[in-house]
Amino acid sequence: MPHKVIIVTGASKGLGAAITKFLLSQSHKLVLAARSAEPLESLRRAHPGQVEYLAGDMTDAEMPGKLTHLAVQAFGQLDGLVLNHGLLVSEKFEKTSIDAFKALYDVNVFSCLAMAQAAIPEIRKTEGCILWVSSGAARRAYQGWSAYGSSKAALNSLSTHLAFEEKDITSVAVEPGRVDTDMQGQIRSSGRDSMDRAQYDTFIDAFERGQLLKPEQPGNVIARFVASPNKNLSGHNLSWNSPELASYQE
Repeated sequence: MPHKVIIVTGASKGLGAAITKFLLSQSHKLVLAARSAEPLESLRRAHPGQVEYLAGDMTDAEMPGKLTHLAVQAFGQLDGLVLNHGLLVSEKFEKTSIDAFKALYDVNVFSCLAMAQAAIPEIRKTEGCILWVSSGAARRAYQGWSAYGSSKAALNSLSTHLAFEEKDITSVAVEPGRVDTDMQGQIRSSGRDSMDRAQYDTFIDAFERGQLLKPEQPGNVIARFVASPNKNLSGHNLSWNSPELASYQE
């Protein structure tokens, strides 16, 4: 498979780091984004000529254009984009302020939208892929997650609309499942008061039983897909372990 040029956001830890690690193992060239520069600089030193990065907040209006320009300037093209960054707020619907909704949407929706828009002209040229990291909360209600779940539902819809309009781009939304990351730790520590107790207990139980996914499980599927997308799946919202993605699974 020819080596691709791919932007990965939220690349410094968790799922993003797993996606990054697999793509690097396959000799793809990456432009990485995260708020912390140190882990990204370590990756660039470890993989000379294969990694460029920008450390910053994805809600910064200049980040999408800078990342796209960096990919083309450094590596000559852009084949893929993984929109992996995001945050979770756990607060009951009635008590979540409009400002809190707006702040979460700025991260989870509008910065992803801006990044996709900036990348479209280049990814159109290569007939590449835009992959939106979604969540089961986009389809199922969790008490306290109205802001988060609705933001991920918005991503699903944006992905589907993009696929319909841009026939040369494969746009998919992928749910990674319950992954052993910092976000799961946040749910366990902060969800007790805001979440439905039965739902909350399932997260505690999954952790204690060792049932959380390793980041590499969905991460490797996402990495394989963005590097070699199936155009027939453009516009779909899929779980990482769905039958449609069988050829990308271990």
